[in-house]
Parts: sequence; structure tokens; C-alpha cells
Amino acid sequence: MLKFSSSSTRVVNSKKAIAECLENALVDEESIDCDLVVIYTTIGHDLNDIISEAHELAPSAKVVGCTCSGIIGKEGPNEAMRSLAIMTVKGGNDEFSVVIKDNITGPNSYEVSAQLAQDLKNKNPNVNMIHFLASGIDIAADKALEGIESVFGTDVPIFGATSSDNMKAINNFQFVDGQILEKGALAIGFADPTLEVISQASHGFEIIEMPFEVTRSESNRVFELDGQPAWKCLTDNLGLPETAQLADTIPIGALAEELPESLQEEYGNTHILRVIAKKGPDGSIYMPVDCPEGTKLCLTKRDEDRIFDGLDQMVGQIVERCDGRRPVAVFHADCVARGRGMLNCILKDEIVARMQYPLCNGEDIPWLGMYGLGEFARLGGRNHFHNYTTALYVIVKRND
Repeated sequence: MLKFSSSSTRVVNSKKAIAECLENALVDEESIDCDLVVIYTTIGHDLNDIISEAHELAPSAKVVGCTCSGIIGKEGPNEAMRSLAIMTVKGGNDEFSVVIKDNITGPNSYEVSAQLAQDLKNKNPNVNMIHFLASGIDIAADKALEGIESVFGTDVPIFGATSSDNMKAINNFQFVDGQILEKGALAIGFADPTLEVISQASHGFEIIEMPFEVTRSESNRVFELDGQPAWKCLTDNLGLPETAQLADTIPIGALAEELPESLQEEYGNTHILRVIAKKGPDGSIYMPVDCPEGTKLCLTKRDEDRIFDGLDQMVGQIVERCDGRRPVAVFHADCVARGRGMLNCILKDEIVARMQYPLCNGEDIPWLGMYGLGEFARLGGRNHFHNYTTALYVIVKRND
């Protein structure tokens, strides 16, 4: 069975940071060597130094990961320009496999992800859950999920996040060993038959405006809303100048699509949110999912009470689904807007505590989380892409 350990740090020297994380994660082991190291790191760290030092200290390990806007470990959240968190995994090579693909964009998200999934299945046909990390700046994440599902079907849970930088939406990185990509898609397929993952996501926004209609688009790129240039239409309605930067619209510019009624009770909300991932030089906007003409998008506002109430409801549902089983590990993705972009340090710490205490109950549970641009989690028994949520992926032993 796979064995997980985790650690996080705010040490600014990249080599010392990964060394400290490996030593702390595997402090009870005879050696800090392991089979897999999953790394979330903010954009300020030197990726080459991190990867080379990890290979030096754990020569047997596959070293994989991505950049993000901040990390969340069992030690709490950290959004410093140089913060780093890891999850180590020990287990046989038949219990996990890793594949990475280059140059995933909105128009080719389905095709690239389908090939990624086929390569993963060729390596290990027994994969029963997939940790998916992909570029967050230009991707049609719903099409990426469909591409993976075209190979593995809809019953295999896909969990993870889209990677980010420091809210500039300029570049972000994914890596496997020495291969570092800027627009990559990375999949870790876990194939331990004794484990399963319980995933769920929650946001806390309310609808405040009647919807815009997408009147001209290509894939995930929207050129017009209500017949007007998309960026101008959005900023006018937000009360911002057209010269505003993308970060100025986060979190006040969250857009929402209505969910089918059958999913609203489970989600605790009538709508699913979408964050604008990039602004085009021609006034277009890049959505994180395919956005065909005719799509209705509403403006929203955050509601702090609903954020906490929704989080408590989600954690309670996950605890109930755990059915007394102690988590083996927890992966976690939060939207960047739920970190520095939305909440101050006290509230961030409280949000994390309200997740970790009910799930961990004071025990030392391996925990790896990030602040990214989007989250993959199940909804209504299917894989979905979310924005502006807290998404938890709790790995437990199977009841059977």
C-alpha cells in the first residue's frame, strides 16, 4: 500500500527548502529516499535547484510538481514569494505512474489530455485515481477532463488544480524531473487498489446581476459579451477603467454559470464560478472552460458567512463519507482569490483550521495544498472543474 508523508517550509534558499521538507516529512523513516515527491512551490523559488537537490537527497524518487500562488501544509497556509510544500510517496512502481505533456491550450485541451491519459493507461492500466496538474493561464479545463475521461471513463476520479504564478497571469510551470514546462499538463495515476479518494468543492458567492450572454467566442476565448468587446463590457459593469489589470477583477469579477437543479443541493449553491484566466491584447478574455456562444454568465459577490457555512457543510459531508476511516493523506486546492486576493491572514488561518481539525482530529495527517487558478473535484458523481472554491481530496482505505 502507498505510504504518504508531507511537510512545508518558508525557507527562502531553494536547495535548503526542499532539503528541510524532505527531512521533516521522512523524519521517522530510515532514509529520506522515497519513490515519488510531489512539490507545490511559489514562483520565487528556483525550480532547477529544487529538482536537483531533491534528486540528490532522494535518488530513487520521481520528482514532479507545479508552481502556485501559495501553499497549504499541515503547518498552515503560506503565501510568501518563496514557500514550498511536498508530499512524499513510498510504494511499488506498479502503484503509481507519471506522464507529462507540453503545450496544452484552450483549443487543444481535449486532444492533449486524451493523449496524456492514453500514455498513462499504457504505463499502468490499473490506475484508479488521477492527480491532475495543468497550466492555468490558457486551458479549457472541462475539455481536458473530457479528454482524460475518453480513456479512463467517468468513474475514475480526477483531482488537482491548475497551476499559477503570483496573480500576474504571465507564466506558470509544471515539471517532471528535469523537464520543466510553461504550458504543461501533468498526471499522476495512483493504482493502489486498497485506497480511494473522496473529493468535494465549495464556494461562497451570490449572484448580483442578470447574466451577460456570450455573443462571440472561440473555444475558451470570449471576444464579445452582449455584443460588446468582452473586457470593456466586464470592466464597465464592475465600475473599473478599461485599463484595469486582470488582478483588479479578482475577486470582484467572479462570473457564474447556473448549475442543473440536480446538483445545486450537493454543491450548496445554484451556480458554479468561473475566473478569467487571461486578458487578450484585443480586449478578449480567456475563460478556464469552453465557452460557446449563447453561454449565460452572471456577476457575483462573495459572502463571508456563506464561505464559512459552505466550508463547514462540505467538511461535514466528507467526514460522514469517511465513515470513521482515518485519512491516509489529504490533497487540497484553494483558489488564489481565497488567499491573499480575498481574505486576510486571520481568516485564512481560520478557514484552514476549520478543514484540518475535523478531518485530522489532532493527528499528524499528511497534507499538501496550494493556491492555484482552478480546482478539479467530483460533483454529482462526475469530474468537474471549479473556480473560487476550496476543494479537498481525502484519500482513505477502501471499505471493501
